[in-house]
Amino acid sequence: MITIEDTQQLRNELLARREDGRVAFVPTMGNLHEGHLTLVREAKEHAPTVVVSIFVNPMQFGADEDLDNYPRTLADDQLALQAEGVDILFFPSAEAIYPRPLEQQTRVEVPGISNLHCGASRPGHFVGVATVVCKLFNMVQPDVAVFGKKDFQQLLVIRRMVEDLAMPIEILGVDTVREADGLAMSSRNRYLSAEERAMAPLLRRQLLQLAKKLREGERDTIRLQRDFSTNLGTGGFITDYIEIVDAQTLLPVDEHSRQVAVLAAAQLGAARLIDNIEVVLD
Repeated sequence: MITIEDTQQLRNELLARREDGRVAFVPTMGNLHEGHLTLVREAKEHAPTVVVSIFVNPMQFGADEDLDNYPRTLADDQLALQAEGVDILFFPSAEAIYPRPLEQQTRVEVPGISNLHCGASRPGHFVGVATVVCKLFNMVQPDVAVFGKKDFQQLLVIRRMVEDLAMPIEILGVDTVREADGLAMSSRNRYLSAEERAMAPLLRRQLLQLAKKLREGERDTIRLQRDFSTNLGTGGFITDYIEIVDAQTLLPVDEHSRQVAVLAAAQLGAARLIDNIEVVLD
């Protein structure tokens, strides 16, 4: 594995490798765990050359969020990626991604779905996500890119961006990787105290319970969402949002919805945890 910081060096290296076939890409913010490595393994199934990027993107963090404290573990990440057989680690500087001050930087916006749910709780977040992913796509020019389904809304934003901008990139979504007790793997789980970590799987259990009620025919979404928040509160969570939406549009379910996603975000101590579950309605 080689680590590259310069965009032109990356392009030169990939130009030579493209003669052997497709390129798969996994963008990350580092502090890699088994969830990220699962994405890498999926990427290897789709292309002989795999590129992973590590870039903690300042544009997607709000003023009071954890940009400065976000865990950065480059040496460990390099060892993990090398063990997985990654070909290239792209580790650009902030100046390489954003040559101008952020307030002057050209931005990419996917309107509508970017302003719902996490977008409503974190204004501007998905503009930052779409902008950095678009730039990374331009730098790497992959044939396929792999993302986790844990951030369900992010996956839809990226798919919409690729479709609208006619990017010749296949976007693959991979199921969330979980700890043995059901907690979705996340770099932010390290913010949890031991007591909070023991309570954290309640988020997944409540999602499973809500999904079960939907499958059994319950359609009072307001009551389901209220009960979800109440039950989380008993475990020390503060619910940011719980939404039962059409999985294609992220809008509230209606009589035509068959593919449903239940999206949740909640604060537990210093950690903001997100998770979701997909449900097929009869």
